[in-house]
Amino acid sequence: MNTQTMEALGYYQVLNEISQFAKTIRGKETILSLRPTQNKKKIEHSLLEISEAMNILAISGSIPIHSLDQIGHYIIQAKKGIALKVDQFTQIVSFLDHCQKLKQFMKDKEYAGPMVSMYASSIGDVSELEAEISRCLRNGQVDDYASSDLNYLRRHLASLQEKLKEKAQSIVKSRRISPYLQETNVYERSGRFVLAVKKEYRKKIQGSVLDTSASGSTLFIEPVELSTLQEDVELIKIAEETEVERILYELTQLFLSYEPVIQIAIETMHHYDVLFANAKYSQMIQADIPTINEEFRIDLVEARHPMLGNKAIPLTIPIGEKERALVITGPNTGGKTVTLKTVGLLILMAQSGLPIPAKKGSEIAIFQHIFVDIGDGQSIEQNLSTFSSRMVNIIDILQETNDASLVLIDELGSGTDPREGMALAIVILEQLYNKGATLFATTHYSEMKKFADETEGFLNGSMEFDIDTLQPTYRLLLGKSGQSQAFDIAAKLGMHPSLLERAHQKAYQEQKDFHQNMTHETLQSPSYQRQVIVNKYARKYVEKKKQEQPVTKVSLYNQGDNVLLPATGETGIVYKGPNDHGDYIVQIKGEKRTINYKRLELKIAAEELYPPDYDFDIIFKSKEYRKLKKDMNRKYVEDKWLEE
Repeated sequence: MNTQTMEALGYYQVLNEISQFAKTIRGKETILSLRPTQNKKKIEHSLLEISEAMNILAISGSIPIHSLDQIGHYIIQAKKGIALKVDQFTQIVSFLDHCQKLKQFMKDKEYAGPMVSMYASSIGDVSELEAEISRCLRNGQVDDYASSDLNYLRRHLASLQEKLKEKAQSIVKSRRISPYLQETNVYERSGRFVLAVKKEYRKKIQGSVLDTSASGSTLFIEPVELSTLQEDVELIKIAEETEVERILYELTQLFLSYEPVIQIAIETMHHYDVLFANAKYSQMIQADIPTINEEFRIDLVEARHPMLGNKAIPLTIPIGEKERALVITGPNTGGKTVTLKTVGLLILMAQSGLPIPAKKGSEIAIFQHIFVDIGDGQSIEQNLSTFSSRMVNIIDILQETNDASLVLIDELGSGTDPREGMALAIVILEQLYNKGATLFATTHYSEMKKFADETEGFLNGSMEFDIDTLQPTYRLLLGKSGQSQAFDIAAKLGMHPSLLERAHQKAYQEQKDFHQNMTHETLQSPSYQRQVIVNKYARKYVEKKKQEQPVTKVSLYNQGDNVLLPATGETGIVYKGPNDHGDYIVQIKGEKRTINYKRLELKIAAEELYPPDYDFDIIFKSKEYRKLKKDMNRKYVEDKWLEE
């Protein structure tokens, strides 16, 4: 399946919707990378998995899946010999806890999803690892009882810190020291106790200055009496940090020893994340499991476009048994394009192993290619017109289509002359059908409706239109070609039946009675009777005028006449004319324009400006044209011709 097809049908949009249900970044990436496959067993296995997952969700919508995006990074970090930090172990404990909960959850749901629940049993026992990490960590730090050495060091440290504080308090209260202090409080700087000493008494206190106040009038001094105790505290702190690092390193090694088990748990959790995201989306769009075939049969029962939600009108489309081509007609905005997109998108979803929003019993075929031509695809860079750009795409489709292809074409043959477009459309459909493709095409051409009716393997369909409300119903009717709604709408809005009958005769070269659809009250109404009289006398008046005023060809100006355009004030020279409508070709500033005689005024006649034998090619033709004409009058010029 090419990118253009999946983009045009909205496949990537569906994947994006599904990815919103995933809890992990990796799960979202896996969903967004999902692509259709032709492997029937793989498709059916995926559909069975999602079906069981939907059964489990019907019992409990809360699945214990952990946001495991960092666990893989922790394994890589541990392998590099870098000890994990406390907050990282907290994440690991949460993951291990979810593993245990997931195993128990799936064990309890075995009756609802025997295959899906079995995956959780592949997760090994990680309870000892979880218990050991939990024993060593408490309240976001390594616990005092993680080791006997750490317990001793922290008790000893607490004792020294209390002794140090008491010593500092006794110094502050000393009569020998207190007169030199700015304040009688003990402060702490860089983890060491200091006294606030007035600057002028610096030499009265023996010790080290660790800080000063903003004004510089106060010095924060560590007295020598506290230095020894302070050094003891620092040594104990270093020993404590060393012991904490040792414990974290041992926990890291223990975590690494469980790597195979954890990797399996990560993959299992990841699979569940993707699986239940698919199941939740399928629940949301009320999807069901289709039957998959390889015989190119499509049988959609009340199918809906997943992005339309409750607004979607169900479509029932059986094709592939007797017919392989469906030609859909109907009014603009009647749902023809949505029908094509619904069929194509649901096949892409099914071939990706996703349930589809259709009733149970729906059947989907596996296709090698899905080719799409929807929208004008106009390319500014390549300077292609709408018709040209679509033809480029159609030609590619004709070249690549085979008997395992599904082709979806919207408004085939549009954008050019109706007769040529219709002929091209029929030839293209015939060729695609002869190559064995399954076809869905929409059209406005009445000839294509007739072609589909008369050609074996083709089926007509139409989008229903409610003539009473003048609104499309968006329902697809099979075996019936859509009738033009223009005349019916005009009649509904009050246009006189005689005008509609004349229009119908011109359009289809056959008569149709529009009076029979009118009620007796309408026929007898004064307004209708007045319109009949008006039409009668209007026709007589027109015929009389035709007889009185025979059509004569307008001839007011001659080649070379200098004329004025009063509307714009421009002047020009008459080149050719008039035609049957009184139009002249006038050269204005080197540009030839078609202008009706009513918009021209004679300024100077040609006979006043030029001699009788004047060669007007000098004015109206290029130098190259005149030279070639002269050469051709003298001799034969190969591969050259005069061109207006």
